[in-house]
Amino acid sequence: MSQGVAARSRPATPVLALLKAARPRQWLKNLLVLAAPMAAGVLGEPRSLLAALLVFAAFCLAASGSYLINDASDVEADRLHPRKRRRAVASGAVSVRAARTTGVVLLVLAPAVAGLTGSWQPAAVVAGYVALTLSYTLWLKHQEVVDLIAVAGCHVIRAYAGAVAVDVPVTGWFLMVVSLAALQLVAGKREVELRAQGVSGTRATLAAYPPGYLTQVRVMCSGAMIVTYCLWALNAHDDLFYGLSIIPFLLLVLRHNLLVNRGEGEEPEELAVRDRPTLVFTAGLVVLLGLGIYA
Repeated sequence: MSQGVAARSRPATPVLALLKAARPRQWLKNLLVLAAPMAAGVLGEPRSLLAALLVFAAFCLAASGSYLINDASDVEADRLHPRKRRRAVASGAVSVRAARTTGVVLLVLAPAVAGLTGSWQPAAVVAGYVALTLSYTLWLKHQEVVDLIAVAGCHVIRAYAGAVAVDVPVTGWFLMVVSLAALQLVAGKREVELRAQGVSGTRATLAAYPPGYLTQVRVMCSGAMIVTYCLWALNAHDDLFYGLSIIPFLLLVLRHNLLVNRGEGEEPEELAVRDRPTLVFTAGLVVLLGLGIYA
């Protein structure tokens, strides 16, 4: 019976195993590419929509390539982790060589796809993202504090790429909110990992963070982000819908902090699709911003 269950739980083919290793669920993060075009109100233009979708696809390729190379690099450590040992590379469903080869191919293709927008700038931004993720895999993830900034920077680059793709200016307000939100999510993720694994966990930099440090970072980012968003919504726009959007935004921030305190923030992208209050608050925020932008 146990062998039958195990057989059903394994991917049926090497292709499916490789697809699983590419972590398509993580592509949800790449929706940040659409943030700036939506805020600028240009997603309704076919040309801008196509450019944004091409850059979104490029980031999906780049992210999957980075995950494959990172998993190949961390295979031994992942096999000691209670959850990560089930990943396709760590479990042996995908060989280290296949992961590295496929990862390199995807990383090369990503800037090329971004270049289909007809501009070199999106391709350059995607290439910068690839360089940052490779640096993280090879070195930055072993440097305390720097590892937090590097992961948060990957999110900021996604948001910036969307603006470059449709040729709209990036405001300081936008960059500040995205940067603080990214750092809050990363700090919360590491905080939950540290609580679950302790300093003896498989992520070496966790041992460098004293108890409470990551909580301080998360709380600091939450407060600064709320103030920044409120100033942007109330002062940068004379519109009722922008002002009302503060409510679901505040609820989202508070909800995330609650979930992290419960130990549920290790995979924030899964919370975004499985936690019902988070879904409701996100929908409310998108609707109110959409009304403010397009109505």
